[in-house]
Amino acid sequence: MATYGYARVSTTDQDLTIQQEALKKAGCTVIRSEKATGTKLEGRRELATLLDFLTSGDVLVITRLDRLARSMDDLSAIARQLQEKGVELRATEQPIDTTSPAGKAFFQMLGVFSEFETNLRKERQLEGIAAAKKAGVYKGRKPSIDGEKIKQLTAEGVGPAEIAKRLGVARSSVYRFLT
Repeated sequence: MATYGYARVSTTDQDLTIQQEALKKAGCTVIRSEKATGTKLEGRRELATLLDFLTSGDVLVITRLDRLARSMDDLSAIARQLQEKGVELRATEQPIDTTSPAGKAFFQMLGVFSEFETNLRKERQLEGIAAAKKAGVYKGRKPSIDGEKIKQLTAEGVGPAEIAKRLGVARSSVYRFLT
């Protein structure tokens, strides 16, 4: 039986130190950390490595449930995988211990609230963007491709694949611009 830690922050400018220190205090012998969104499982290599590596009797420790997942579907999938492997889940800042019925219920309730919080944040963000667009403040990000160069190369008879290669952009971006 071993105790493993998982730390995650969403953006590259956030710091993992506080989580890592809490996991060390909790007795984690190995801590896997990453900077990736918690709204989806794809692209979270460190979590995938841990989930593959954990075996029966091991303990996975996180600081808070939202470090593990931000959607109920993902949280349920992770919980099922841990349960099937006989791995216990604990959190340092929340009373989560999946070995008891009460702990399981609390785990699920926190997951629902975490997903609700994420949905509210997305809604507020979209409202803010809409208001900024209406006020003429928000114009979106700058185009990543040179439209004039695409027009010029197209007029010269260069195909979309070759244009994409020359400009270092995806072929689909060239097609989107041309339609």
